[in-house]
Amino acid sequence: MKRVTLTLPLISLAACAAGEVEVPIAVRIANATPAVSVTARGETTPVGTTNADAADDPAIWRNAADPAASLIVGTDKKAGVYVYGLDGRVRDFLDAGRVNNVDLKDGVTINGGTGILVVASDRNDIARAKLALFQLDPVTAKLKALGIVDGGSGEAYGVCMGSDTAGLYAFIVLKDGTINQVALDASGTTPTGRIVRTMKLDTQSEGCAVDDRTGTLYVAEEDVGLWRFDARASGSTTPTKIAAADGKNIVADAEGVAIAPIGEKDGYVIVSSQGDNAYTLYRISDDSYVGRFRIVDGAIGGTEETDGIEVMLGDFGPQYPGGLFIAQDGQNGAAAQNFKLVAWADIVKALGLPQ
Repeated sequence: MKRVTLTLPLISLAACAAGEVEVPIAVRIANATPAVSVTARGETTPVGTTNADAADDPAIWRNAADPAASLIVGTDKKAGVYVYGLDGRVRDFLDAGRVNNVDLKDGVTINGGTGILVVASDRNDIARAKLALFQLDPVTAKLKALGIVDGGSGEAYGVCMGSDTAGLYAFIVLKDGTINQVALDASGTTPTGRIVRTMKLDTQSEGCAVDDRTGTLYVAEEDVGLWRFDARASGSTTPTKIAAADGKNIVADAEGVAIAPIGEKDGYVIVSSQGDNAYTLYRISDDSYVGRFRIVDGAIGGTEETDGIEVMLGDFGPQYPGGLFIAQDGQNGAAAQNFKLVAWADIVKALGLPQ
């Protein structure tokens, strides 16, 4: 969700009564907890929809055999789904209409074989949420549409995937804060889905991520903060608040969510602090605040007003040591919006995290 910043020196009482008045970005940054700076090492080709809030959410597939040949999937929420190489060039585009967020999982049974399942939140019908399912071919970098699965009543917004011994799930976050857990089965000719559980946050929510190691679902409620749920279909539907959007560590909107796993149960959950163009880390083991960073201008431009983020640790070739962090850029100069690529090693160094 993008906010309009007003920088007028005087706002009348009538104007205040008419609607929300945004605090200027310079003030929000000054009031927020300090953030260290990193620079991007790469960026994707801008999405095809120009002059609009269009690029939204990325997902990463890591090629274990040839890490430099890994792929990025990203949404143009006005048009469809892109596949990019690590060089940022477009490898494929599939016209899927208004798909908002995206996630993927490797090693899924798809139509009798094993492959990479891509799931996007489909908001082509704002009254009835859908999940759009695709298969990503790692050799050709092409997407194949598999089908549409029902996601419940309401407007689709966020999506993330998780799995456990009971099966594969997509968590679809509806715009009103409803979260439906959908059991997926793509093993047949046509994929199927069944809502097995519903959770609820009070207000508009979007970003989410699942930590399969701990069975935890993380969800960002935009004006409230970051929450976690039990991700098991049999688990409690009561959320636990990790952090508030207090204008300090998280400046509303709280947007994209990503997980950087370390060891069996630790690592970091990262949330996009969209209101001051920063990213905030919390330790998974105890929910404690770790630090904040911004992607600033360098050889490649920085990021502003970030919606979706993703991170994956591991070898991505010499350009991205330690792992890859991707952030949507809401203000890409004169060009259409795109995604910026940052080496995880640069974030670790800037924040002084344990190596």
